[in-house]
Formats: sequence, structure tokens, C-alpha cells
Amino acid sequence: MTRFHWFDAYFAVVGVGVAVFVLRTASSPAAGWASAGLLGGIALLYVLIGRRFMRDEETGWRGFAYLLGAFACYVPAVALVSGASFALFALCPQCFMVLPARFAVVATVLFTGTHVANFWIVDGDASVLFGELVPMALVIVTLSTIFGTWSQRILSQSDERAELIRELAASRAEVARLGMLAERQRLAGDIHDTIAQGLSSVVMLIQAARSDPDRADAHLALALDTARDNLDEARALVAALTPALLDGRSLVDALRRLSPSLAVSGPVRPLSTGLDVVLLRAAQEALTNVRKHAAGPASVSLDYGASLVTLTVCDPGPGFDPALSPSAGYGLPGMRARVAQVGGSLTVDSKPGAGTTVRVEVRA
Repeated sequence: MTRFHWFDAYFAVVGVGVAVFVLRTASSPAAGWASAGLLGGIALLYVLIGRRFMRDEETGWRGFAYLLGAFACYVPAVALVSGASFALFALCPQCFMVLPARFAVVATVLFTGTHVANFWIVDGDASVLFGELVPMALVIVTLSTIFGTWSQRILSQSDERAELIRELAASRAEVARLGMLAERQRLAGDIHDTIAQGLSSVVMLIQAARSDPDRADAHLALALDTARDNLDEARALVAALTPALLDGRSLVDALRRLSPSLAVSGPVRPLSTGLDVVLLRAAQEALTNVRKHAAGPASVSLDYGASLVTLTVCDPGPGFDPALSPSAGYGLPGMRARVAQVGGSLTVDSKPGAGTTVRVEVRA
């Protein structure tokens, strides 16, 4: 997640800063390099092990093992150069990132107490110890506990929201799928009850005309009437499926009503009603997403190629990662299914911060 990159950068800045401080304040070069090397060991543990645990909601014993390794490097580093204790600015937050709050507080106390104990052993000045170091350690522990538990709660709520969004997106896709299935079943029933039965009647009447020449004219006349009725039924079904924007308008006119800045290239030619409906619905869905998510107007283009008609909708919005959230907030499952039904293809080109381009291609 993006938030962990910020932690990586913060820990790197703290680590480099503490290492430089240790080398400059050490009593001898050997002690300085030894202490810096131990701090480097903590950094290596973090890169190889710790940072992965901080992305895992259930670290379990592994979190304790990582902090135990860091503690084993931290104690001698502080013993060599007391200034190594500034590494607490990185270690205390990590305690709350890999452990539950109650254990993180204990770990913070241990890390903070190391510096106090080292001063008591090396210097033994009680006035400084209890007048400065102990109060400072208490402040560090208190602030770490407050901000650590607050951060844990915020991150937990963020993860819950992300999971809820994923569930809502999945539910939306399922509702769209069920809606399409119900619509298909309704259309299948309408076609069966009207056109299919009418065609069956036409077939039977023609067969009757062939088997009974004396009444052939009557059978054929009835078959003709039945065929005309079925043609009217088919036209009514098509009209019911045709969007209002296409009522008496071409696809180009309908798209211009959605986006007055529509750019059209190639020789315009009439398409089938099914293709017109698919392209118009795709444009409507894409432009709806632009209004919801984008920061500015979208550009819409319609290209009539030799064998393909391509609709492109580009927006300057925040973008998203299609691989991570292929359906969140963009209605892509329904669009893909509708385009696939006419043998077309839908592609989405987007990445965070770079806008989104939706491209629909159909053969025509």
C-alpha cells in the first residue's frame, strides 16, 4: 500500500541521520563504526523481514521475533554510543506496527529503558537520571502509546473500509449480472411467446399449403398475415430496447447530445441498431463515471475505420489500477458483457494520477 512507502522513507531518513550522529559523537572511531554497524543490522532486518510483517495483519510470533532481533542489535549499539538511542524514533512506531497495542507498549518500554539503564550503568548520576532521562523516557512511552494506538485504530478502520468497498463492488457486479440474466430471460420469454410461436405457425401453414393444394391460397394468405404480425412484434421488441436518445437520431447525433465536443473521424456510416445501442450505452456509462470521479470534462471520439468502429472516452481524473480494482466504481463488468455480446472488445487504460481511457471496438 502507498502509506507504507512513506514509512519506508521515514525510517530511512531516521536511520541515516542516527548513523551519521553516532559516527560524529562516538568516543572512538571503532566504537562509532561498531554501533553504526549494529544499527545497520536493524535496518537489514527491517528490509528483509520487518517491512513485510508491517503489511501483514496477523504477524503473530513473527512480530515478536523481528523486534527481538532488533532489540539484540539495539542494546549493544547504545552501549557503545549512547546517541544510538535516537533510533527509538524508528523503533517505537515499528512496535505498534507489528504487535498488538498491549505488547507494543511493553516493547516500547524495553527499548526506551535500554538507554536509561545504559546511562545508569555508565554514568550513574542520579540527578540527571531521575531529573531528565526518566521523565523523557516516560514522555516517549506515553506519546508512542497514544499515537501508536491511534494509528492502529485508523489503519484498522481504513482496512475495514477497503474491504467494505470490495464487497460493495462485488455485490454491484453480481446485481448487474443478475439484472442482465433477468433481462435475458424476459426477452427470451417475449420472443418465445410472440415471434417463435408466430414463425412456428408460418411453417405449419406453409406445410399445410404444400399438402393441400386446393386450399393453398388460403393457407398462404394466413401465413402472410401471421408473418406480418410477427414482423410488427419484432419491431416492437427492438423499439422497446432502443434508448430514447436513438429515437429518430443517428448514433453521432445521440453521442453529441451526451458530449457536444464529440470528435468524429472516418466516413460515417449507419450501423445496426444493436451496435448503436452498445456504443451509446458504453459512452453513457463512461461519462457517468467521469462525472463521479474525474476533475474535469472528458474527451469523446468516434472513429469509423475500414472494419472497426472505435469509441474512446478519456478523462483527466485521479485514475485507478485496473489490475487491483477492475470493477470498483467503474461499472466495467456490465460494460464488458454488453460489448462482448456483439463480438466487440473493451479496454481500460488507467493508473493512479494519470486519468482513465475507456476504448470500445466493434466490428462493423
